[in-house]
Amino acid sequence: MSDIQTQFVKNVLADAASAPKPTGSAFAPSNIALAKYWGKRAAALNLPINSSLSISLGALGTRTEIRVRGSVEATSSSLDRGSDVPVAPDDVYLNGVLQAPETSFARRVSSFLDLFRPLFAGRGFEVRTENNIPTAAGLASSASGFAALVMALDDLAGWGLDKKRLSMLARLGSGSAARSVYDGFVQWNAGENPDGTDSFAERVDAVWPDFRVGVLELSAAEKPVGSRDGMNRTVETSALYESWPAQARRDIETIRTAIENRDFSALGAAAENNALAMHATMMSAWPPLIYLQPESIEMIHQVQRVRAEGLEVYLTIDAGPNLKLLFLAENEAAVAAAFPELQLIKPFG
Repeated sequence: MSDIQTQFVKNVLADAASAPKPTGSAFAPSNIALAKYWGKRAAALNLPINSSLSISLGALGTRTEIRVRGSVEATSSSLDRGSDVPVAPDDVYLNGVLQAPETSFARRVSSFLDLFRPLFAGRGFEVRTENNIPTAAGLASSASGFAALVMALDDLAGWGLDKKRLSMLARLGSGSAARSVYDGFVQWNAGENPDGTDSFAERVDAVWPDFRVGVLELSAAEKPVGSRDGMNRTVETSALYESWPAQARRDIETIRTAIENRDFSALGAAAENNALAMHATMMSAWPPLIYLQPESIEMIHQVQRVRAEGLEVYLTIDAGPNLKLLFLAENEAAVAAAFPELQLIKPFG
């Protein structure tokens, strides 16, 4: 927890009221970026180098319940006490299993809660998180996880924050969590201000009922290198990264226009190119970051093969081995036949 983060939280909550409840709960959908975020301009506040645009995964995501030990009124003025507030331990459960405090999952949750702990007199929390997607396997579980945690905290404290402020707070836990406070198409604006006040997500005003996402889960294993460390390594060592921000800007404009015009071919091609370009920057880092597994490569070839045969389906991949396929409702049966293990998602119901 840095002074920069503490001041940021204080500013976001400056005019927040408080109507605390015994328990807070929330659900946040996972999201898949069609135009990826990769690289930070300021690490402490998780400010991205480039804007990004995603589609939510409907009912796939995270449900979190949180309660504080004892009854405490949560007000932003408590943040003025800062580091003199004693830190109590947390009980962090993942899918019903109590996590040891030294696990990476429990550490990340508790470290994030430290930003808000002065508001609750330094007390410990009990956090129960249920993921219906693999954790740390490249399916954006941290995005839905931190978004759900922030929204559950808001529910617990009764702050009544709007989506913009929830997005900014979720961003501190995981950059892509900024997008998971919404559903549908979402754009996370990179912003320019050093204080991070113009870096937040907002929903794209577009509904595309025939838009489909298919998840090909090839591995549920935890990634050997987390996205945060992988991103830093790429920015610092990849010779190919220099061209990434310009491509990212072009791709997000192409995809926004494609959404407005319902031009699926343009959207799919831009999203696939964007994802593979991001992985190219990772592979050129040192030591190389190769999140793709042999099965991932095989499925990439399969997607491109069936598309060459006339089935319009495209792919995208986050920092992990699992593929997400993009297609329209009219091709749903054909895509399912070509990829029998596909998990179908209808983002717009």
